[in-house]
Amino acid sequence: MFASDNRQIQRLEPYVRRALIVDPHPGSARLLGELLKGLGARQLAFEPEERRALEMARELDPGLIFVERSGARLDGESFTRRLRRSNYACRKAPVIMVTSDATASSIKGARDAGVHEFLRKPFTAGDLLKRIEVCVLKQRDWIEAVQYVGPDRRRFNSGEYAGPRKRRADTGAAGKDAVQADHIDRCLRILRSALAQWSNDPVQALRAVGEQTQQLKKLASAKGEARLAVAVGGLELALSAGSPSRELLANASAEVIDAFGGIRDVA
Repeated sequence: MFASDNRQIQRLEPYVRRALIVDPHPGSARLLGELLKGLGARQLAFEPEERRALEMARELDPGLIFVERSGARLDGESFTRRLRRSNYACRKAPVIMVTSDATASSIKGARDAGVHEFLRKPFTAGDLLKRIEVCVLKQRDWIEAVQYVGPDRRRFNSGEYAGPRKRRADTGAAGKDAVQADHIDRCLRILRSALAQWSNDPVQALRAVGEQTQQLKKLASAKGEARLAVAVGGLELALSAGSPSRELLANASAEVIDAFGGIRDVA
């Protein structure tokens, strides 16, 4: 059924082992389930409705999720957004939207909802395998912001992309520096945005600040700059308060932004 070698299948199996299929069409759901069994799926859950599917996601903790774009009691984009903003263990699990409605607007909607890949019906076993491989073997950075939560949208639906790498140099020290600078810029942008949108969604804004703090901590360690480490440490300390205020986090964030901005200015 699948042309990939056994080693490739073994690399996919931990993700495919537990899979959730959210589809109001029993026939297409069963067909997808049979294909997944050929890739090593052992626990398959089928749900036709958005509410029940979210409950199943919490209980099953799937490594891979397939969702139809729409149905009588299903909005695939809404399901994905709610999953991404939940506290479920599987909130970052790869989500593949499967639908025959492959218009430009539907693809953009899926991307902006936090979907990893988009699979058009009808599809072949090879099409399915390609999408899963991209999700599992070519993982993208996770973006934890306020308006968007999900994988980096810049490489969305990359299963169909066969050209050179986008926005990142392929090799060499200059390429690594460019990647690191891009990462810093993104973290600082999200940090500023989260604080600016605090009143709109304080829960997600706090989570966004926490995620950027961890990312910047890793970057500070990689650079070996004491000033960066101290600034990020101050933001970590502010986050450790029981219910940190926006003002407290804004003051600590200003130190971080200044520290990383200064490093970039002299780089």
